[in-house]
Amino acid sequence: MIIFPAIDLRRGRCVRLRQGRAEAETVYDDDPAAVACRWVAEGAQWLHVVNLDGAFGDADSGMGQPINLQRLAEIREAVPSTPIQFGGGVRSVADVERSLALGATRVILGTVAVAQPAVVSEAIECLGPERIVVGIDARGGQVATHGWRQTSETTAVALGQAMRQQGVLRVVYTDIARDGMLSGVNVEATAALARATGLRVIASGGVASVVDVRRLKARAVDGIEGVIVGQALYTGAFSLAAALQV
Repeated sequence: MIIFPAIDLRRGRCVRLRQGRAEAETVYDDDPAAVACRWVAEGAQWLHVVNLDGAFGDADSGMGQPINLQRLAEIREAVPSTPIQFGGGVRSVADVERSLALGATRVILGTVAVAQPAVVSEAIECLGPERIVVGIDARGGQVATHGWRQTSETTAVALGQAMRQQGVLRVVYTDIARDGMLSGVNVEATAALARATGLRVIASGGVASVVDVRRLKARAVDGIEGVIVGQALYTGAFSLAAALQV
């Protein structure tokens, strides 16, 4: 069970949102690289970094390159040996390659997996399945896209099965209703997705305490590979050390 501390980037700052709503933002730090150093110092083996501006389709940039991509490069420089899972606004193989060049270890494809699934196949063919993760973000079991602003008719399980057939090995599954709410992770839906698809699933959304981590670990046999923790760490609901101990 891998614990992924989340670093969500908006306009270059480290923030947290509630249920993915841009208007429900809390800024935690102006220096994401320093945040990365903190989590690594506390024992993080992976980092989960998200470009929220990219996910929302915002054009906020600086010095000729989107500022959140600059932040990705700064995080990589600050923690050179820690693998980074990166996503948000990645819409093409060229975007994947740029993200990898800036320091990502593997890249998450979300909206494009629904809108242009051929891009996922191309990325896997060009870069290999270990470099690609698909993000499945669901509201009431239905997949949401474009920074969670649009809900598709595709179910999370149907998308997972389709991605597995295209060679995808792992997905990040987020229950949007729980994201940033400290309401408890949706263990049953996460485990069901893993069982129905044969994918390795990283849980996200709603982690409130080490009890959630313990419940997910107990379902590792179903295919749950890890958990992304954000709000609970930033608010001090529990420590990274406590999660790693579990």
